[in-house]
Amino acid sequence: MTTRSGTARTRTTRETNGWAGCLAVVAGFVTGLAVWGVGAAPGLRGAFEGERDWSLLYLDGTVMIFGIPAVALGVWALVGGVLRARDRVAAVAVLLALAAVAWGCGEWLEMRTDRFTRGDSW
Repeated sequence: MTTRSGTARTRTTRETNGWAGCLAVVAGFVTGLAVWGVGAAPGLRGAFEGERDWSLLYLDGTVMIFGIPAVALGVWALVGGVLRARDRVAAVAVLLALAAVAWGCGEWLEMRTDRFTRGDSW
């Protein structure tokens, strides 16, 4: 009967943390893309006479698509690395952070695209 050495456990933990951090970034990227795609669609499609807001593409889009994964990775590093929490706790913290950021970005985009979805009959 053999037991695993301490270095083997440490290496496995580092590999798990590396893959989990990558998954956090991918989950953040998918969340950012989904929130931006749904929220910015009315402003990019256009309103009366084809009026569009291109800042939703080059400003809000890039901030959400690259910023949300950065938040996910930061939360993963903070909770998993600095606070030395278990992987499950860090994963739950990342999911809660992604949910909060997605809600906030959705509210922001709703405010920004309100004039495209109001449907005023002027």
